[in-house]
Amino acid sequence: QVQLSESGGGLVQAGDSLKLSCAASGGTISDNAMAWFRQAPGKEREFVAGIGWNGGRAINAASVEGRFIITRDNAKNTVYFQLNSLKPEDTATYFCAGSRFKHPGDNRARYDWWGQGTQVTVSS
Repeated sequence: QVQLSESGGGLVQAGDSLKLSCAASGGTISDNAMAWFRQAPGKEREFVAGIGWNGGRAINAASVEGRFIITRDNAKNTVYFQLNSLKPEDTATYFCAGSRFKHPGDNRARYDWWGQGTQVTVSS
């Protein structure tokens, strides 16, 4: 069973950047789509970005388009999430997710493995 572990969250100011990492263990993710979701207090977990098994077909939610970039390094079994121009409304717990499919989608049901999350807090 693949296990996912996120890191890189923290407290930053509006306009700052962060880079999140998601390291997989217990198996390879090189044939699997990966994604980042986020959940703010009192809100539903929402899709933010996804990437295909070979680094292609990256998709982003409209709210982060042009600011956040998802990438992966299959040799390191790791997925990254560069968060730029952060806004207070980006404050949430960010979760890494892995799918049994090769291509990403924005439906939570598409994803089979989840990390514990890393907190991102953006102050104004």
